[in-house]
Amino acid sequence: MAETESTGSSRSAVVTGASSGIGRATAVALRERGWTVFAAARRLDRLESLAAEAGAIPVELDVTDPESVAALADMVAAHGGVDALLNIAGGAIGVDPAEDAAIADWQAMYDLNVLGTLRVVQALLPLLRGAARQHCGADILTVTSTAGLVAYEGGGGYTAAKHAEQDLMDTLRLELNGEPIRVQSVAPGLVATEEFSLNRLHGDADAAAKVYEGVPQPLTGADIAQVIVSILSLPPHVNIDLAVVRPVAQAAQHKLYHGDLRVDPQRRIVEASASPAVPAAQKGSAQ
Repeated sequence: MAETESTGSSRSAVVTGASSGIGRATAVALRERGWTVFAAARRLDRLESLAAEAGAIPVELDVTDPESVAALADMVAAHGGVDALLNIAGGAIGVDPAEDAAIADWQAMYDLNVLGTLRVVQALLPLLRGAARQHCGADILTVTSTAGLVAYEGGGGYTAAKHAEQDLMDTLRLELNGEPIRVQSVAPGLVATEEFSLNRLHGDADAAAKVYEGVPQPLTGADIAQVIVSILSLPPHVNIDLAVVRPVAQAAQHKLYHGDLRVDPQRRIVEASASPAVPAAQKGSAQ
C-alpha cells in the first residue's frame, strides 16, 4: 500500500452510525485526514449537517433493512468502491434483568448489533475485495463493546448481542485469512455520548445523566475515533484483532471510580527533580 494510502489520502470509508456519537466523530476525524467518507445512518437531516460541516457524503441507511443496505452498496459502487468498512451502528435497549426482559428488546438489539453488521459486511465485502486487489489491502473494523467480553447484571440482551458481534468479527477474520483484508474490533468501555444511555433508558434524561455522574473523564466519541484512525493508519500487514479502550477511572466492567483521580498519599511516592543532575562520568561524553 502506497504511503499516501496508508495515511488516508485518496482512501475511502463507509461509516455506519454516522449521525451521532462515535460514528459522527469518526467520520469527522477521517475527513480531517483526507479520506472520502460515506456517512451512513437513518437520520438524513443529521447526515446533511455533517456533510456541510465536514464534507462527508450522506447516505440514508437502516442496517436492519436489507433493501436499504443493498442501496448503500449500489451507491458506494457507483462512486468507485470503498477501502474500509467501519461498523459503528449499534445500541442498547433497557436494563431489565433477564427474568423480566422484553423479548422484543432482545430481538431488536440482536437485529441492530449483529444482523445489521452482518448485512453490511455481506453487501460491501465484494467492493472491499476490489479495493484490496487494487491497493493491496482493505479494512473491516467494527466497534463492539466491553459488554461483548464480560456479562453484567441488567445487561443480558446487550451483552449477548455484543458477544455475538465480537464472535462474528473473530469468525470473519478466520474465514478471510489469506486475503489482504484486515478484520479488527474496537471495544470501548464507558463512553459519554449524547444518545447511548438516553436511548437505552427509554429517553429518561435524568437517569442517563446519572450513568456518568461523578466519573472523572469518561471517554468521548472523539477518543474512540482517534483510536480507530490510529488503527487504520498502521502498516497494512498489522492487524489489531481487538483493542479494548476504557477510561482510566474504569479498571473493569464492574469497577468504576467516582471522584477526582489522585495519587494515593499512603503509598510510596518518588518525585523526580525538575532538573536532574548529570553524573560526573557522563559529563563531556559527547565530546
